[in-house]
Amino acid sequence: MRKVLLATGLGAMAAVAAGSAGANDGLNRMSQNPAQWAMPTGDYANTRYSKLKQINSSNVGKLQVAWTFSTGVLRGHEGGPLIIDNIMYVHTPFPNKVYALDLSNDNKIVWSYEPKQDPNVIPVMCCDTVNRGVAYGDGKIFLHQADDKLVALNAKNGNVEWSIANGDPTKGQTGTSAPMVVKDKVLVGTSGGEFGVQCSMTAYNIKDGKQVWKAYSEGPDDQILFDDKTTSLGKPVGKDSSIKTWEGDQWKIGGGCTWGWLAYDPSLDLVYYGSGNPSTWNPKQRPGDNKWSMTIFARNPDNGTAKWVYQMTPHDEWDYDGVNEMILTDQSIDGKARKLLTHFDRNGLGYTLDRTNGELLVAQKYDPKVNWTSGVDMNKSSPTYGRPKVLDEYSTDKQGEDHNVKGICPAALGSKDEQPAAYSPDTQLFYVPTNHVCMDYEPFKVSYTAGQPYVGATLSMYPPPGETNMGNFIAWDNKTGKIVWSNKEQFSVWSGALATAGGVVFYGTLEGYLKAVDAKTGKELYKFKTPSGIIGNVTTYEHNGKQYVAVLSGVGGWAGIGLAAGLTDPTAGLGAVGGYAALSNYTALGGTLTVFTLPQ
Repeated sequence: MRKVLLATGLGAMAAVAAGSAGANDGLNRMSQNPAQWAMPTGDYANTRYSKLKQINSSNVGKLQVAWTFSTGVLRGHEGGPLIIDNIMYVHTPFPNKVYALDLSNDNKIVWSYEPKQDPNVIPVMCCDTVNRGVAYGDGKIFLHQADDKLVALNAKNGNVEWSIANGDPTKGQTGTSAPMVVKDKVLVGTSGGEFGVQCSMTAYNIKDGKQVWKAYSEGPDDQILFDDKTTSLGKPVGKDSSIKTWEGDQWKIGGGCTWGWLAYDPSLDLVYYGSGNPSTWNPKQRPGDNKWSMTIFARNPDNGTAKWVYQMTPHDEWDYDGVNEMILTDQSIDGKARKLLTHFDRNGLGYTLDRTNGELLVAQKYDPKVNWTSGVDMNKSSPTYGRPKVLDEYSTDKQGEDHNVKGICPAALGSKDEQPAAYSPDTQLFYVPTNHVCMDYEPFKVSYTAGQPYVGATLSMYPPPGETNMGNFIAWDNKTGKIVWSNKEQFSVWSGALATAGGVVFYGTLEGYLKAVDAKTGKELYKFKTPSGIIGNVTTYEHNGKQYVAVLSGVGGWAGIGLAAGLTDPTAGLGAVGGYAALSNYTALGGTLTVFTLPQ
């Protein structure tokens, strides 16, 4: 383990604030104003940290509901609102309504937008009809619709400025992700790994929606936008690094979707994101490492060229999507200032890398029950450097088709799914909402048909043996790879976290509680039961000198798919229905924004 020293006055916010001449300076400045929340991720570094401290650890217990807003939509409400110049922008799951609320005029609806989408897109969407938020830039609100269209709305009146088809839902491509504006472009991924889509990240011109570049997760170099300088763990990946790891033309239906969060470092001028599972879920049908699914990408935002990549779970056998957020911080390791990237993968490992070159520094389990691997080979001279050591008894490939491999931890929804963590430069800790769930996994042969599910596995989910809690909310030290404190939760914590300068960390629970805990100790300081289960991300802003905390409630997502879609078969929802059956005893469908503040 590396010896770790305290950061030398460096923080993620400082790195972002430095900016660059070509960056979207207006958006960058807004993200540094704690009174606003101008990006889905809070800032380019994905820290979800606010400098606001009017609400703090000594008074947070006095929080009261200030106002609420019904979205008029049920099913899972992921993501959170934007707050820009006294206007709050609220989004919903399918049909993807967007509301602009005037915070200075009794939260009046200034405008609303509801796209007309084919309802046939609903059954094509994996794991609920969620949407993770809208983005802002150049006076526009950008919405990634369920039908995989990217729409630019006039921020003042809601009129459609332009609309572009990012993919074809009849082939399984759908949209659930939050776009990110970088410079003069808006970047957006795609969903559809369970339908055999060859997935990609695409950049569009912010002015008119014209495509600038498209980078696929697998395929020939001219499609994945690799060149002779692209590296992995410090070494050039070489020509045809992807197609050499697939059998025949399987890469054309290879998955590797990009529906997670993006980050951007203006000083390095690099965009970071992850790719998801390879198709199909039956590993016997796709021998090889299946590059570059399950991979962290660092790309040039101007042309999409990959500077470096790191594949976390080669030849995935468990659906451990690598799409979770990349959090950018500046900290010191061994007395040396480092530009770091921290990522909590679905595979149960917390990774710390040098984001300038992709050097792997830390890879440790952030849930002690993770058992499919004994750890990552950290020996740089080893031929398997950077690869996880897979235990045969939990290998769905080694055990073979039509064999039910039992007791794999974590389950396919991972030790953490898309629910984003937060980072506090005050404590140098990461606050991570986690799943504490194991599974049985039986792969079977499946044939590919465009637009039809291409899964090939049956799952069941449950808490780890001898335990009853299905979630934990933890504080993590990314420099040592250790849990600092951990709070048990009955169900998975499917809400995004928020850290503040007031020494408070907020998150929501699937039962519907908004909770506030002490950033240093994890002690619970406040909780309030909202109308439905929370899978949204907690947001904070300031208006007329008062700090507010806002969160969407509306149970759903993969963990809540049974409630959201009315499913009862325990193996439905790719195994989640049975695992979370008890959730219906604690909450019901809803769609509400709840806003909190301190009393006068």
